Amino acid sequence: MSTSIGVAIIGAGMAGKAHAAAYRTAPTLYESTLPEIRLVSIADVYEPVAKATAARFGFERHDTSWQAIVEADDIDVVSVVVANALHREIVEALLAAGKHVLCEKPLSDTLEDARAMVAAAEASSSVARIGLTYLRSPGIAAINRLVRSGALGTILNVSGHYWTDYACDPDGPISWRFRGPDGSGALADVGSHLTYLAEFVSGSRFTEVRGGTLSTVIPTRPKPLGVVVGHERTAVSDERERVENDDVAAFSGSFATGATATLQVSRVAAGHPNSLALEVFGDRGAASFDFRHPGELQLFLAGGDHATAGYRTVILGPDHPYWKGGLAMDAQGVGIGQNDGFVFQARAFLEEVAGIPADASLPRNAGFDEGLHNMLLLDAVARSAASNGSAVAVPAAPPVPAAPAAPVTPAAPVGA
Repeated sequence: MSTSIGVAIIGAGMAGKAHAAAYRTAPTLYESTLPEIRLVSIADVYEPVAKATAARFGFERHDTSWQAIVEADDIDVVSVVVANALHREIVEALLAAGKHVLCEKPLSDTLEDARAMVAAAEASSSVARIGLTYLRSPGIAAINRLVRSGALGTILNVSGHYWTDYACDPDGPISWRFRGPDGSGALADVGSHLTYLAEFVSGSRFTEVRGGTLSTVIPTRPKPLGVVVGHERTAVSDERERVENDDVAAFSGSFATGATATLQVSRVAAGHPNSLALEVFGDRGAASFDFRHPGELQLFLAGGDHATAGYRTVILGPDHPYWKGGLAMDAQGVGIGQNDGFVFQARAFLEEVAGIPADASLPRNAGFDEGLHNMLLLDAVARSAASNGSAVAVPAAPPVPAAPAAPVTPAAPVGA
């Protein structure tokens, strides 16, 4: 690694902006162990957005094709934040050019492409990781730590939902998000987060799913008259197109440990712009987390007086993962949110690229193999739904990553 790292983003939409802001802030976290981070380019086929995003976040230039990023000699690290169907071609070209890649989830839109991307990553000497930002939430990581420590006893069940309302309006414009087979809609979009988190907090992988249901409740949507950026509204025509994938999905499943789970996702949950919640039940206690209250978790530990037993609120702070040194004001109870997760993710990625040894407080991001496992799990849910909810086995997967063991500050030297 040279004395600096050049960064680019392919895709300047909603998530692309989050990646851009994260790279800008990442060097300010913890101690200054990173080399110089150069913010080089934002690329998007829609030039006005590429230009505006590059200027907003302090990138040196903008480009209008991903090929320009592949060919650039001054770029080392690239976030790929575009439609799922475009991931394989772009990622394979970036890896072949020696770039380090952070690809947004899901890994791709087909298992064939995902397997090819895993093979490309394994054949490359570059760092290839997938963005599963919610793993960086201090509350989620704290529950993972409670489970692994045995504080909740044997885990019996996990319940969770991820409800969004970005597609609640039947006259909202159609876009790439609404095209593709069943399982590539809400299940792949927000379900990829929820399923991975369910495994993360339980400390175990799914081995079987059952009772899968996929529903398309808004069958057609109007064609846009302009460019659709993220979940933003735009003028629409009178012509409508068929929605090809799921608005709502749900399933139950079993983990390798014998514990069970019930999960539901939706992109048409009115009044829930971004509601993700998980609850973990053990035989000695339980814990729950709701992203609408990201600075706290609910904890119940068995024992004591039954008359006063019940959940108590734990305010997150420096004793929990990522917090100490990871926030400009890192005192207990200081506000935290999803944007901070992108920053923690970018920091961990840049440290790995720079050759800085992994620290317990900043574990590596998920690899492409874990992204493939997540897609195999979602595929099993879709197959269960297609067979009237029958049980479907989930292929074996890599071990579940551990949350930070302690909120210590990394102090490793920068790799040469």
